[in-house]
Amino acid sequence: QVQLVESGGGLVQAGGSLRLSCAASGGTFSTYTMGWFRQAPGKERDIVTAMTRAGAFTYYADSVKGRFTISRDNAKNTVYLQMNSLKPEDTAVYYCAASTSGIFTRVSSYGYWGQGTQVTVSS
Repeated sequence: QVQLVESGGGLVQAGGSLRLSCAASGGTFSTYTMGWFRQAPGKERDIVTAMTRAGAFTYYADSVKGRFTISRDNAKNTVYLQMNSLKPEDTAVYYCAASTSGIFTRVSSYGYWGQGTQVTVSS
């Protein structure tokens, strides 16, 4: 079992930046594909970005390409999400998640989830 704890959310003005962190414990972090998802009120939880175990492959949703960057430090059991040029439409609860198999853009492929951190972007 792996436990995930996100941090770094908050309120920021449009055009600003935030860096989210997700610390993992209780599992072998380096064996997991790690993903970031977000869920706005009344909407489904959607993939933002994901990175495979050794960082060989990354995926970004079209809406965040060129603005967001995922990274991971397997020695620190931590995955990061650097968010730049934030827009009001980025407002959501952001979740990190860990996957051992499956199509990693799908919510159903992730068996472990953090509690989420709120990101609010004001216009």
